[in-house]
Amino acid sequence: MIELTQRDQIVLEAIINDYIETGEPVGSRTISKRSAMNVSPATIRNVMADLEEMGLLHQPHTSAGRIPTVKGLRLYLDSIMRSRQLGGHEKERIRDALQNRPQDITELLRGTSRLLSQYCRQAGVVLWPKLSIASFKHIEFLRLGPFDIMVILISKAGFIHQTHIESKEEIAQAELDKYSLYINEILRNVPLSRVNQRIREEMESEKALFDRLFSRALQIVNRAIQYAIEDSEIYIEGQTNLLDNPEFAHVEQMRRILQAFEDKSKMIRLLDETLKASTGIQIVLGTEGELLREWQEMSLVSAPFRRGDTPLGVLGVIGPLRMDYSRIIPIVEFTAEFLSQMLEIADEG
Repeated sequence: MIELTQRDQIVLEAIINDYIETGEPVGSRTISKRSAMNVSPATIRNVMADLEEMGLLHQPHTSAGRIPTVKGLRLYLDSIMRSRQLGGHEKERIRDALQNRPQDITELLRGTSRLLSQYCRQAGVVLWPKLSIASFKHIEFLRLGPFDIMVILISKAGFIHQTHIESKEEIAQAELDKYSLYINEILRNVPLSRVNQRIREEMESEKALFDRLFSRALQIVNRAIQYAIEDSEIYIEGQTNLLDNPEFAHVEQMRRILQAFEDKSKMIRLLDETLKASTGIQIVLGTEGELLREWQEMSLVSAPFRRGDTPLGVLGVIGPLRMDYSRIIPIVEFTAEFLSQMLEIADEG
């Protein structure tokens, strides 16, 4: 645990704030002009040297000023930074932007990622809620071919999941319609995490044991539910916003960043980890996260959205290490809270 004097904290905060604003190494003369400490550049240089020795600052070139390290940014975020409060007008703009989205949940989540990218001028991400923490509402079986069945599963909150199932026997659409009626009756409002258990109970019942039709229906829906609860989706908007940051102006950096966004499975794993660990805002800096290990200049600010006390998914902003955290954190936090309220309403509908 690093303990800083008040002067150390003031200098570190001033350097980080200036670096966030300009993206350039910060010199002692700049800090002496902007700081209210009323000390000489030489004194500030000594403090900067001490902070560099602690691993909180880095000097990229001999003649350059300093920039914060990941360690310095982490200390700043955890114990120095003061987050701004969102004004009533800003909150109203976010509410209006989300409330005016189509009622389809998929479009709401995609619109949320776009909203975050526009408001924060970085990349916005939303992890699709896993259906294992939703409640069953409706299922449809559609015959696409003699042995090919599409299963459309809808949760109570409006999430839609489609799965193709290959049947060993040819099944007519009329028979599939009977499956739908039966499954919708026995699974209505059952949490998807308990569907497998409910199906096992039904399969062990006298009705299912002696009725081949219902037994086949349960086997098919069991396979479809398994696919659904293991599946996750992610929406990413505004990746090109990152290219507006001067630190990503090099062609090779641009290519590497855009390629990294193509690996959505890795992004899902990172957001999944933040969802498991998070009761609120989570910030992953550079090499702190598995995904960001490849992008040492990047960071993620995320927050879970919920239904009651149950986390449904996670949303966030990906940008450079020098993101304006004091502005972005309250935007992410409020957007997650308001999205949670909208999903609560959708679930009750």
